[in-house]
Amino acid sequence: MAGSVSSLHNAPTAAQSAARGTTEPAWVRWTLLAVAFAFLALFIVVPLAAVFAEALRRGVGAYLASFTDADALSAIKLTLLTAAIAVPCNLVFGVAAAWAIAKFEFRGKSLLITLIDLPFAVSPVISGLIYVLLFGAQGWFGPWLLEHDYKVIFAVPGIVLATTFVTFPFVARELIPLMQAQGNDEELAALTLGANGWQTFWHVTLPNIRWGLFYGVILCNARAMGEFGAVSVVSGHIRGETNTIPLHVEILYNEYNFVAAFAVASLLAILALVTLVLKSFIEWRAHRA
Repeated sequence: MAGSVSSLHNAPTAAQSAARGTTEPAWVRWTLLAVAFAFLALFIVVPLAAVFAEALRRGVGAYLASFTDADALSAIKLTLLTAAIAVPCNLVFGVAAAWAIAKFEFRGKSLLITLIDLPFAVSPVISGLIYVLLFGAQGWFGPWLLEHDYKVIFAVPGIVLATTFVTFPFVARELIPLMQAQGNDEELAALTLGANGWQTFWHVTLPNIRWGLFYGVILCNARAMGEFGAVSVVSGHIRGETNTIPLHVEILYNEYNFVAAFAVASLLAILALVTLVLKSFIEWRAHRA
């Protein structure tokens, strides 16, 4: 009897058994960490270092001079303008779509979710080609646009449309699971206490989704400023007019102007690093909230 009591006393607890079942030997953990860090170094750190090393190869003066070129300034301004239009549009759409999907039941809900995911399934080049087929000179609306002197393809409107299309899932897709997990209890309580729809949104829904919304916006902005495929199709590659930063980098590289190409490309690399920092900050704040 004493032996059985002693064996029961020495038996591992459920937590200890779970820990033993999920804890690998030290050499396995270190091997996995080494593989992960080697992969990150090879595919992220080394390419980023190469971009900045090549950009600064002729010194800081040559690096800064790359941004004073008229075509480079035009590309930067157009990229900022495109992002300034596309991101707010996707912000409004993403919040509205996520609110409708997470808070209401209606016919066509599954279709709406599928359409939101469409840019993830369609190649950006095909997305740009769709707009050419719609608004190009030989497209469905091309003759009417020419008749009324409206220019969409090979102009800023086409670039904005293509960028908006490829980036609109980011905000919605970040908010939909978050709002579904939160449920409707707080909104229903606010309505019961006499709040109207807008008051409920501003004082209940929006504070609860603010970090997820911010996360979706920075991802959307990063993709908008770095988009190449769709914009390349609809822009026409007109220097000083319809070239964004990625297109300008391509032209400089094809002209063997490597220092200027990598200098301008470093702007996108800096954007990527800032995005990662903001992402980490948002995840930290979200866990603390």
